[in-house]
Amino acid sequence: MADWITFWNSANSIYVNARHRDVHYRTIADDLAAYVPGKQALVIDYGCGEALHADRVAAAAGKLILSDAADTVRAGLTQRFAAVPNITVRSPDEIAATDDAQADLIVMHSVAQYLSEEQLRDVLSLFHRLLKPDGLFILGDVIPPGMSPVTDVTTLLRFAAHNGFFGAALVGLARTVFSDYTRLRSTIGLSLYEEPKILALLRAAGFNAARDEENIGHNPARMTFLARPRGPSGA
Repeated sequence: MADWITFWNSANSIYVNARHRDVHYRTIADDLAAYVPGKQALVIDYGCGEALHADRVAAAAGKLILSDAADTVRAGLTQRFAAVPNITVRSPDEIAATDDAQADLIVMHSVAQYLSEEQLRDVLSLFHRLLKPDGLFILGDVIPPGMSPVTDVTTLLRFAAHNGFFGAALVGLARTVFSDYTRLRSTIGLSLYEEPKILALLRAAGFNAARDEENIGHNPARMTFLARPRGPSGA
């Protein structure tokens, strides 16, 4: 994961232009806001990235904690949301030091592919500890094995056409072929999971879980899972 953190810590071309970056994060924020259970809720967005529109999630919650492993990303988040009183920025180590059973909602979106299975098991156990007994954990944008990169490309182009950056997307995709992201993806690889495997990992961490009907974000070929802590009886 260290190489991926280095990638996100540096300037990169994962988004084809500012419009792409903006609508990407706005779409995710609007999707996440719909899951916030109420104005008193404590929400943790773990591995949040730049989270340009996190204020939309915060508006539906009591407190929103943004956490990312990349220190330059955290610095940008701190500056961007300094005027939003119910948003705080924390490192993963600070999240791990949080008291038990505090969170109403924890989200980890488009992060599982950058973790080893052992690392994923560890964070699932962490989230189980941090959630209230009636809390919800959302694991989003999980990539299934066998999904062709062509699917990602066509989905992005469809998203770009709908949001007014189709031409930039074509140029950006050509640029991405020679980018550090492509190099890392080909040398380090991404962690891919079948639906039954994710459900088994969630159950082993103490959750009852199911795949949601729709994935958070713009890519319907990827998977989102909804999980709640099991009670003492296993229910």
